[in-house]
Amino acid sequence: MNRAAEHGPATLGRLPRAIWVLGFVSLFMDISSEMIHSLLPVFIVGVLGGSVFSVGLIEGVGEATAMIVKVFSGILSDRMRHRKYFAVLGYALGTLSKPVFALAGSVGWVLVARFSDRIGKGIRGAPRDALIADLAPKEIRGAAYGLRQALDTVGAFLGPLLAIVLMLALADNFRLVFWCALIPGVLAVLLLMAGIREPAHLRSGSAPPLRLNVLGQFHAAYWRVVLIGAVFSLARFSEAFLVLRATDLGLPVSFTPAVLITMNAVFALCAYPLGKLADRVRHERLLAAGLVTLAAADLLLAHAGGLPAVFTGIAVWGVYLGLTQGLLSTMVAAAAPAALRGSAFGIFNLISGLALLLASLAAGLLWDSFGPALTFYTGAVLALTALVLLMFNG
Repeated sequence: MNRAAEHGPATLGRLPRAIWVLGFVSLFMDISSEMIHSLLPVFIVGVLGGSVFSVGLIEGVGEATAMIVKVFSGILSDRMRHRKYFAVLGYALGTLSKPVFALAGSVGWVLVARFSDRIGKGIRGAPRDALIADLAPKEIRGAAYGLRQALDTVGAFLGPLLAIVLMLALADNFRLVFWCALIPGVLAVLLLMAGIREPAHLRSGSAPPLRLNVLGQFHAAYWRVVLIGAVFSLARFSEAFLVLRATDLGLPVSFTPAVLITMNAVFALCAYPLGKLADRVRHERLLAAGLVTLAAADLLLAHAGGLPAVFTGIAVWGVYLGLTQGLLSTMVAAAAPAALRGSAFGIFNLISGLALLLASLAAGLLWDSFGPALTFYTGAVLALTALVLLMFNG
């Protein structure tokens, strides 16, 4: 799994214009989504009267839904050779879900809204990730995924920041903030429609047949990446629990988006340079470093006695994301046949999503039954267990 750059180190100037466009589309959509997501755990528990388990259920079901849908959208994008169409549809559905959050009067309606939003994410995710591999030359693919992830994470930083400003300006009016989140979502859809043209080579040649035995067309190297992604997801639960940990230790409601601001600021700073690094060093080293970092973040959050310690743990969590998220996409793209990249990303994300669902449900149950400390201790144990497995299978 070595990735040595064949034509020198990747630079921002060498990346295709379409990669930048996809990055800014992700930026606008993440602003929209994180304006809501950064406030949602407190809205569910504090306004609608839901339990912490319901937060874990909503997050887990939402993410698992996205991953399941990615399988079908990925396979269809391979078959139809129209990745952009699926991306536009997915971003549009995610945008249309925003008013449902604003109108929700119960936890059930929040679940419906989150479910719809994640269906949109599922429709766009695998085709978009495959499109990046279609657009970027192999020797700079890690940098391309890193750039998209970095811009995506800048949006995930700006969204909670805007949520804080609006909560202060609107006297903690959650619903009005949710309505405002509609605007950047619309901008993302318009930019994608106007700014991306699919590469000509995607339309040439014969489309792969649409058949049930698509799994048999992938080699052992691909399935090893899928297994690694699943183990990583089991060791990591939803970031909603970071928000709840901060509020548990006294963070005011208006400032709860600061949790995701901190995490995503660090993530954004790390994503591109670490994605670029993945083009030159062994992937196993970065994966191992990511698991050690995740365990350290969990231990900091478990031991935290105040907000400074919590935000230190949140920042370390952001480093973990920077080490692993773009890297896993690069590994999937490298291990999958070019004509089946959409299917490859869909299957990978399905397995990872089911693992994340289990992790989030378990975290919610542990929190409600034994408190936050044991939740994060368990995460640290799982991360270190994954590290041992990686070492023995490297």
